Amino acid sequence: MYTVTDLRSHGGADAYLRNCASRAVLDLLANKWVCLVVGALRPGTMRFGELRRRLDGITQKMLTQTLRDLERAGLVHRAVYPSVPPRVEYSLTPLGEDVGGLMDAIRAWSEHHIDDIRAAQEQYDRKAGEELQPV
Repeated sequence: MYTVTDLRSHGGADAYLRNCASRAVLDLLANKWVCLVVGALRPGTMRFGELRRRLDGITQKMLTQTLRDLERAGLVHRAVYPSVPPRVEYSLTPLGEDVGGLMDAIRAWSEHHIDDIRAAQEQYDRKAGEELQPV
């Protein structure tokens, strides 16, 4: 059996504890739009409109908030160029590049296993429906 070592006494993080700051990082990274924005930026710098077109279904408000959250966390760099209208470009920081591999792996796993997940869900729903039938 695997047991997580409690690292608190050594000054380490322990995400299993409710007050551990690393939970905020997990919360950020668990967001689907964060995963997709980071993945979209992996090939290189993009402007807001390019990102919005690439991320089918994201609203302007959600993309703005996601980019702000990523910039605040040090994963995305925002560059503003003085022109009319102002040109704004987004790119991954080294920290963002580092987590990008993880985000790509999650996305690729999701795409690869979608049929397995759907089949399991259908099987679960059928079984749940059978259990609800009156005797």
